[in-house]
Amino acid sequence: MTYLTALCDDETEELNKTEKILNAYEKEHPQTDFIIECFESADELLYRMEDRNYAPDLIFMDIFMPGPGGVSESMGMAAAKKLRSMGSRARLVFLTTSGEYALEAFDVNASQYLLKPVTQEKMFDVLDTFLESEEEEKKKYILLKVEGRFVKVAVNDIVYCEAQGKIQYIHLAGGGEYLQRMTMTELGTILSDYGEFVRVGSAFIVNLEYVDSMNARDVCLTGGKRIYLPRGAYKGLRERYFSYYCK
Repeated sequence: MTYLTALCDDETEELNKTEKILNAYEKEHPQTDFIIECFESADELLYRMEDRNYAPDLIFMDIFMPGPGGVSESMGMAAAKKLRSMGSRARLVFLTTSGEYALEAFDVNASQYLLKPVTQEKMFDVLDTFLESEEEEKKKYILLKVEGRFVKVAVNDIVYCEAQGKIQYIHLAGGGEYLQRMTMTELGTILSDYGEFVRVGSAFIVNLEYVDSMNARDVCLTGGKRIYLPRGAYKGLRERYFSYYCK
C-alpha cells in the first residue's frame, strides 16, 4: 500500500532521522511505500495542503517550531488544529521534546505523542499500529496520479469507467471525472478488490451500487447514463448484480 507522508520539523537533522527510519521500515515491509515530503515549517505544510490540494495519510509533526517572530512556540499544535478545521483526516503523530501538550493532543485526535529522541523500535511500533488501523480504511480508496499529483479517490464515488483508446475516464458521483493513461485491463486490476465493480463489454466498468435498472439491451445508471450491452452480456451481468446484492 502507498501512503502520502508529511514530515514537519524546523530541524533538518530531525527530518532526516525520521525519513531514515521510514526508509528502514519500508525495507522490512516491501508492500509498504511511504511517499515522503519534508516541510521545515508548519506554515509551509498548511500552504501545501490548503492551496495545492495535498492530502497526506500520515503526518509526523514537531510541536515546537519558530513562530512569526522567530521565537520557538507551539506552532505544531496550532497547525494541527488548523488542518483539522480544514477537514484533514490524516493520522497525526507528534514528535516533541516536552510532554506539556500531551493532553491537548487529544483535542486534535493525534494518534501518538512521542518524546524525542525517538528510537527506531518505538517508531516501528507506531507504524505497525498505523498500518493495522489503516488496512480496512484504505480498502475504501484508490490512489490515482492526476496532473502530476496523487489523488485519493473514494471507491464509492466512482459511478463508472469508460475507455477511449488508452485513456480511461473515471466518472464520479456529482459529475466530476478523472483521466488516466492506462488500459482498461490495468484499471480493472486496480478495482478488482471491490466486488461492486463489473466489466461491461470492452469499454466500460460499472459500479453496481449505481445501477438503477437493466434489461437485455442496456444498463441505466443513477444520473441517467445508459450503457448498451454487447450481445450475450446481459445474463452474466444480471447474475453478478443479484449475487452482489444477495451478499
